[in-house]
Amino acid sequence: MNISTALVTGANKGIGWHIARQLADAGLTVYVGSRDPGRGAEAAARIGAGARPLTLDVTDAGSIAAAAERVEALDVLVNNAGIIAEEAAPPEATVEAFRRTYETNVFGVLAVTNAFLPALRRSEHPRIVNISSGTGSISASADGPQARHAAGSGAAYRSSKAALNALTLFYAQALDEAGFRVNALAPGLRRTDLNPRARAADGDPAEAAAAAVRLALLGDDGPTGRFHSWDGTEMPW
Repeated sequence: MNISTALVTGANKGIGWHIARQLADAGLTVYVGSRDPGRGAEAAARIGAGARPLTLDVTDAGSIAAAAERVEALDVLVNNAGIIAEEAAPPEATVEAFRRTYETNVFGVLAVTNAFLPALRRSEHPRIVNISSGTGSISASADGPQARHAAGSGAAYRSSKAALNALTLFYAQALDEAGFRVNALAPGLRRTDLNPRARAADGDPAEAAAAAVRLALLGDDGPTGRFHSWDGTEMPW
């Protein structure tokens, strides 16, 4: 199976950088998506051979269009870029924070995916991996550990990831006949700059990246339209 080219959004740091590095280590040409050209170039340089910086702001239509023009063919798209604008429960949440969060975590995924679909359709083995969150599982939030301690906090982020999960399923259904494998990943709590809790975490982002890479390199008989945990188990929607 020939999978040779990938794009990772938000890849200048954190889990996204490790995904890009591991894909490059696997022999792929990887476009390192970053809003900031300088940080993108630095991140690609740290990866080395196979990495190509690509200026890409997932909230800017012009930036997305310009990036898509540079990529004629693509096998793998990893929608990794994501933000937490605030961590309030709904009674204290602001509409503005919800808008900012959804702009990146949901609308950005839709805009980027649709912009790069023509390139992905040229692949014999197109793959899309959406980096979600276990906190976006509605079932786990209602009945699992999240129900015991989250108390509705982080409503904007968590609901945006629930929406991303739904979007993942809908893309998988719409693109199934074209041979796409489209899946979502819950990476677990990792040491990243996402929020103070993540900055203090012990979880290795490279471990989560390895799970994303497995989904990116799935065989044609692999799952699609599924929500996976980093450890390989399936997550409840």
